[in-house]
Amino acid sequence: MSFRILFMGTPDFALFSLRALCESGYNVIGVVTQPDKPRGRGYVLTPPPVKVYAEQQNIPVYQPNTLKGEEFADTLSELDPDVIVVAAYGKILPENVINYPRCGCINVHGSLLPEYRGAAPMQRAIIDGKSVTGVTIMYMDVGLDTGDMLLKKEFPIGENANFEDVHDGLGKLGATALLEALDSIKCGCAKRTAQDCDCASYAKKIEKCDCMIDFTRSAQELHNLIRGLSPFPLATTHTPDGKLLKIVSARLCNACNEVGAAGQVVSLDGGIKVLCGDGNAVIITGVLPEGKGRMSAEAFINGRRIKLGDILS
Repeated sequence: MSFRILFMGTPDFALFSLRALCESGYNVIGVVTQPDKPRGRGYVLTPPPVKVYAEQQNIPVYQPNTLKGEEFADTLSELDPDVIVVAAYGKILPENVINYPRCGCINVHGSLLPEYRGAAPMQRAIIDGKSVTGVTIMYMDVGLDTGDMLLKKEFPIGENANFEDVHDGLGKLGATALLEALDSIKCGCAKRTAQDCDCASYAKKIEKCDCMIDFTRSAQELHNLIRGLSPFPLATTHTPDGKLLKIVSARLCNACNEVGAAGQVVSLDGGIKVLCGDGNAVIITGVLPEGKGRMSAEAFINGRRIKLGDILS
């Protein structure tokens, strides 16, 4: 059976799966992705990564503003996919789209469902201090990541791994899992497992308020927050002059001998060591100062933008 696959995805995470489909010889009949958006300081209209790759592969690209209504329904009917593969598309699929393909609509989700349903499963897993996450290939239904599961694969989160590390690792793992799931559907041996809703949790979208550092929290919690938000959107604090300071990277210091207030800079040796609420510290190693580019903590210190005793708030 030669599957006619319609792929729906937008960012780099989706690109791992689309590339795997193409390189494995699957028949991708079209790609549905988000409209081009303005990016950068010049607000240059920029296509999504999935669109760029699809055009390189001569795959037809569709960028509807909405999946509801007759226009996309007609497109879907013309394409007539056997299966729809979704990976980080960015929009809720209406019921008529989910139910159209005869072999189902399947999704590559970046968590071990039913844990971390929702928009930001990878970031939330790191922020929560999880040591293991993974990917789930699931059949889509009208709920939010509530459909039956085909398979799950685990992925370890290193103690210093950031969002980029986990994102790329899960992107690769998700692509492998997707091919395995499609093979099982193709041979008619796919097994559906219902999710245990009593064990479900929700990974809400990262908001600006989630990025603010509260140094009265433990050093471990703040280390998890910093790496869970790096390289984007980044955890934030303020220097004594009120300037915004985004934290690119840091390491944990559980053997802190210095005494001071939470948020106080107690050392500038090898980074910016800041005391936390539990008496331990984080050592900031990379920053993004307000109005500047990313730089090492050493460069920030040498520029005399911070000194011993300063309180970050």
